[in-house]
Amino acid sequence: MTFENLGNMTDVFSGSMVDVFSAGVLAALIAVGILLAVILMVGLYVYFALAWMTIAKKMKYKHPWLAWIPIANCAMILQLGGFHWAWIFLVLVPVVGWLALLVLFVIATWRIFEKRKYPGWFSLSLVLPKVGGLLYMIAIGFIAWSKKKR
Repeated sequence: MTFENLGNMTDVFSGSMVDVFSAGVLAALIAVGILLAVILMVGLYVYFALAWMTIAKKMKYKHPWLAWIPIANCAMILQLGGFHWAWIFLVLVPVVGWLALLVLFVIATWRIFEKRKYPGWFSLSLVLPKVGGLLYMIAIGFIAWSKKKR
């Protein structure tokens, strides 16, 4: 290796070091963002599973542990709301089936909330844009863990 090649290499590295560093920082920020999103999603899943398991226990459902199993937890909610569990298969019908299942889900949660002596309209928070998810999370927490007299 000659001194001429070293000069060329330092020119290459000095110009692109900032780019390499910037790319590394950007990649790290993306990784941290993804990690935080995964932690948030897992936390929300655990919260909803615990809440629905508590509600199922209070309503004397035979298998409250189904709240931890995806899809089966929706079938459990439909059953608690007075519907047959097989309606969950509407998820296999794109768009129309999903909308029908959403309507059944809102009706089921309305019935569950009323059985627990809370206003059924709390279930409408499921369909509200932007703030609906947060309101639904709060409503589920009240229904699961409050000490309201029956």
